[in-house]
Amino acid sequence: MRRSSLSRPLRHALSAHVCAPRVSSANATRVSSRFSTAAARLDGYDVATVPTIDLSPLQHGEAPSWLVDDVADACAKWGFFQVVNHGVDPSLRARAESQQRAFWALPVDVKRAMKRSAGNSRGWYDDELTKQRHDWKEGLDFGNTPAADWTLRDDDERNGNLDGYNRFPPPELLPAFRPTLLEYYDELAGLAARLTRVFSLGLGMPADFFESVLNRRVHSSYLRINYYPQYTGPDRSQLSISPHKDAGFLTVLQQDEGCHSLQVRSQASPDTWETVVPERDAFTINTGDMAQVWSNNQYKAPEHRVLTHPTKERCSGPFFYNPAYTAAVKPLPSLGEPQYDELNWGYFRAMRFAGDFADYGTEIQISDFATGSSSWHIANQARFMREVDFGKPFDVEEMRRLLTKDA
Repeated sequence: MRRSSLSRPLRHALSAHVCAPRVSSANATRVSSRFSTAAARLDGYDVATVPTIDLSPLQHGEAPSWLVDDVADACAKWGFFQVVNHGVDPSLRARAESQQRAFWALPVDVKRAMKRSAGNSRGWYDDELTKQRHDWKEGLDFGNTPAADWTLRDDDERNGNLDGYNRFPPPELLPAFRPTLLEYYDELAGLAARLTRVFSLGLGMPADFFESVLNRRVHSSYLRINYYPQYTGPDRSQLSISPHKDAGFLTVLQQDEGCHSLQVRSQASPDTWETVVPERDAFTINTGDMAQVWSNNQYKAPEHRVLTHPTKERCSGPFFYNPAYTAAVKPLPSLGEPQYDELNWGYFRAMRFAGDFADYGTEIQISDFATGSSSWHIANQARFMREVDFGKPFDVEEMRRLLTKDA
C-alpha cells in the first residue's frame, strides 16, 4: 500500500483544521493534489502546501520505492518537505528546546564571552549578515569535530578544524545544556544520514553513495540554535533572516510550533512568499546548494527567509548536514551534461562564513561554478586549496586575500 499518497493530503487537511483560527475560512479547504497551490492564509500570506512524508520505514532500515519517489519529487518540485515518524525521540527534542530557551535567558555578558570571531565561526553572535544585511536574531553554532569524540574538551587541539572550536555556556550555569544539545545533535545527524540514503536512491545511485563525504567522522555539519526577539523598530521591511539558500547538502529544521515565520519563495510564482507551517512533532527538511550541484539541478535549493514579529519571540534549530571540507562537489555523471564545474566545499563554506561575519562583497553562489562561467572563484578556489589547512581554524581577516576579489 502506498502509505504516503494517503497520509499527505490527510495530514494537510488536518493541519488546516488545527490552524483554522489563524487562516481565512474562505480558503480553509485544502486541495488534495500532491503538489497543490497554497489554499490557506496566515497573517496575510499564503500557506505553503509542502508535502509531509512518513519516514517510519527508515526506522527498520527500509526505503520502499514510494518513499524514494516522494522525497525525490519534494526535492525537485519544492526543495522543502516535512517529515513525521522520523525516529527522533520527542522527549529529547523537548529537553533540547527547554535548554535552548534557558540559554537565551542568560545574561548577555555570559553569551558575549562565547562570541564567535574572525578566527572561530563557532559560538554566539547577534550581528550576522545575510546578503550584506543584518539579521534580527541571536544565534549559537556548534558542530562536528575531526576527533568525533564529545568526551574531549572543546578546546582540545584534536577538535580544531576550518570552522574553529565549539564553545558552550559555563556548566555551572547550565549543567545540562552541553550534554543535552550534543545528544540532540547526534540524533539529528542520524536522521540526516537516513535521509541522505533516500536522496542517493532518488538520484539512481546506491544508497551509500554519499557516505564517503557525509559520514560521522569527516563531515562538517553543525547545529545552529536561533532566538528571534520581538521587533519593535521602525523599518517595516526588516527581516529576521533575509532571503537566502542554504549552502550545504540538506537542512533538518526544528521550527517553533507556536509562531510561524519561515517562508519559502514560490516556484510557481517567484514574487510570492509562502509560510511553512510546521506539523506537530515534525521536522522541516530543505535541500541545499551542494545537493543541487550533485543532482545537476534535479534537486532544488529553495530560497527562503524568516519574518520578524512585533509581539512574539521565537526559537528555532536548523541542523546543517554538510560534506567534508575536502569534498569535491560536481554533478553525478549519470545525470546528463554537467551544468556545473567542480567546486570544493571547504572553499564554498569559508566564503559563506566570511559573508556572514562581515561584508566581503557579493555572496558566493553555485552559479559562480556554472559550466563555462568566467567567475573569479574558479581560479581563486585553486589558490585557496593549495594554501589552506582544513585541520586548523581559518581566520577570515588574516586570509582576506584568499576571500576577496583582486586582493
